[in-house]
Amino acid sequence: MTDRVNNKFEELISIVKRLKAPDGCPWDRDQTNASLLPFFLEEVYEVIESVDNENWSELKEELGDILLHVIFQAVLAEENGHFSLEDSLVNINEKLVRRHPHVFGDAKADEAFHAKQNWETEKHKEKNRQSRLDGVPKTLPALIRAQRLQQKASYAGFDWDEVEQVWDKIHEEILELKEAQSESTKEHITEEIGDVLFSVVNLARFLDIPAEDALRKTNQKFTDRFSQVEDELKKRGKTVEESNLTEMDEIWNSVKNIKNNEGK
Repeated sequence: MTDRVNNKFEELISIVKRLKAPDGCPWDRDQTNASLLPFFLEEVYEVIESVDNENWSELKEELGDILLHVIFQAVLAEENGHFSLEDSLVNINEKLVRRHPHVFGDAKADEAFHAKQNWETEKHKEKNRQSRLDGVPKTLPALIRAQRLQQKASYAGFDWDEVEQVWDKIHEEILELKEAQSESTKEHITEEIGDVLFSVVNLARFLDIPAEDALRKTNQKFTDRFSQVEDELKKRGKTVEESNLTEMDEIWNSVKNIKNNEGK
């Protein structure tokens, strides 16, 4: 199995280099590390979607697309004299060993939290960072970045002991938002909305639930249910514009109840 995988990996590298050859594909020859990023990001989101849908056939294909982009980026970097794919492999192999002292060394980690704590501690030392919150990309989606910042703080020991303390913080932030909404400027309201969202993300983090995943699934649930409302209105010979909130809400609740009963 290992030889077969190695052979296919080498074949993929050869195909990418052939595509970039002078007599290869004009589009592939024109690409740069930067120009490939939008396509790479799209492939990542397609991986996420296939996992959400538990579509393993699709995931198989999308992981292949990710591998293509990894190889493409490495080939470009090598052509420009920056580094080789082998350099990247050496780097990740050494890093995995170095940041898992509880596996390859004498450190102890009986739980996943302690294992990740070891990882973050070693990473902080390696990078010689000033803050334990450094290294979280500012370009991450806001929910993901909020949760990663909170995780890093938690691994450093800055965390609540009980979930009720997290709930107390959420209630506190909601009260502050209500006060801001009645008394303050839009700028202050915006700040308090951010605080409420941040505290809810912290609850998700405390319960070990990815907030981004939870919201993405809720977005899809809303989309599906609203489409069902529109379908029901069409059956009644009406459009959304011709209906009122009371009618749409009645259909919404009906759809919701049907779905809840199916889940029992």
